[in-house]
Amino acid sequence: MNQTQTRRPFLLNLLNWVGAFMLACAGAAGAQDAAMSGADTKAIESVIRGQLDAFAADDAAKAFSFAAPGIRRSFGTAENFMNMVRNGYPVVYRPAAVVFLKPETDGKEVLQPVQMTDKEGQLWVALYIMQRQAGGKWLTGGCRLVRSKGSVTQVAPGPVQQV
Repeated sequence: MNQTQTRRPFLLNLLNWVGAFMLACAGAAGAQDAAMSGADTKAIESVIRGQLDAFAADDAAKAFSFAAPGIRRSFGTAENFMNMVRNGYPVVYRPAAVVFLKPETDGKEVLQPVQMTDKEGQLWVALYIMQRQAGGKWLTGGCRLVRSKGSVTQVAPGPVQQV
C-alpha cells in the first residue's frame, strides 16, 4: 500500500467528520443567525486576509498577531509559527487563489471555510476556527486543511471572492 492509499481513509474520515460538524453547525446556526452578523463575517474575513497578506510578505510578527492566545502559546515565537505554516501549510503560505465560503457558527466559535488553490492548480479547503476575544476581536484559533478532488487549469489573478 503506497502513501496515497494510506492517507485516503484518513482524508475520507476527516471529510466525514467535517461534514457532520458543518451539518450540526448548520442546525445550530438557525438559532444563532443573529450571532453571525454581516459585521462578524467581514471582520473574520479581514483577519484571515490580513494573515494571508502577512504570509505573502514574510511578516512573521504580523501573521502571528492574528493567532489566538492558545496558538501563540503553542508556538512561542512568530518565527516558529511562520516556519510551521511555510512547511506544513504551503497552500496557506502562498495561495494562488482564495475564495471565502459561507461560515458556520455554534454560537461560541465560527468555522470559516476558505477554498484555496495552490500553485499547481490543486484545490484545498482551509477550515479556520475563529475565536472571538474578550474585546470582541476575532482571531484564528486553528486551521485544518482538506485537499479537494478538484483542480483548476488556469488561475486568473484578481480580488478575493466570497461565495
